[in-house]
Amino acid sequence: MELERLLHSQGFGSRKACRALIEAGRVALAAGPCLNPKTPVSADLAFWVDEQPWQAASKVYLLLNKPTGYECSRAPQHHLPVLRLLPAPYVERGVQPVGRLDADTTGLLLLSDDGQFIHHFTSPRRHVPKTYAVSVRHPLDDTQLTALRQGVQLHDEPAPLAALACAARDSHTLLLTIGEGKYHQVKRMVAAAGNRVDALHREAMGELALPADLAPGQWRELTAEDFSQLGWPSGG
Repeated sequence: MELERLLHSQGFGSRKACRALIEAGRVALAAGPCLNPKTPVSADLAFWVDEQPWQAASKVYLLLNKPTGYECSRAPQHHLPVLRLLPAPYVERGVQPVGRLDADTTGLLLLSDDGQFIHHFTSPRRHVPKTYAVSVRHPLDDTQLTALRQGVQLHDEPAPLAALACAARDSHTLLLTIGEGKYHQVKRMVAAAGNRVDALHREAMGELALPADLAPGQWRELTAEDFSQLGWPSGG
């Protein structure tokens, strides 16, 4: 594969733009700066653009600690798009959120340009467990916890929805795991149980927990261990 074509596949713009990037001396390979757009390279090339390291990959899989105030949409209506937190090449190549978190919900968010990966973790049939730390307005009690475990009836739902797991972390914090991803589901379930959500933070998807050292707004690529915890083949 030619270098300019590889850069194009990685989201660095049109072929013309990638050619200009290379000819301007802004692209480097392991041996140093490369000025020839037609240089043959491998599909898994490690390279640098403006001294920023990149690793070429056929698909991108990211884990983001979503802060509040960002919408999981390419066409947000009231807040900044969560994609604004990613480098431009990822956005250019079509990376998108795997499911959605509300603008005021924080925590673990996966992003990818792999359609099969996105479908697997958003399909209602998969019932991928999602665990949230829920800050509630009123003190928790056994009646509320029992209702959430046994199932609460939500408007427009044919049957009650029950949490996969539910426990009080403290008097005003609930640790709740659900297997669906319905509209405002956690907020609606907590309301149906007799309380109100003040803040919502996703801590885990499946066995994959949000890394403690990943600050709000930061992201990283998924590791082999991450894929294992998700039950997905490494790198797709």
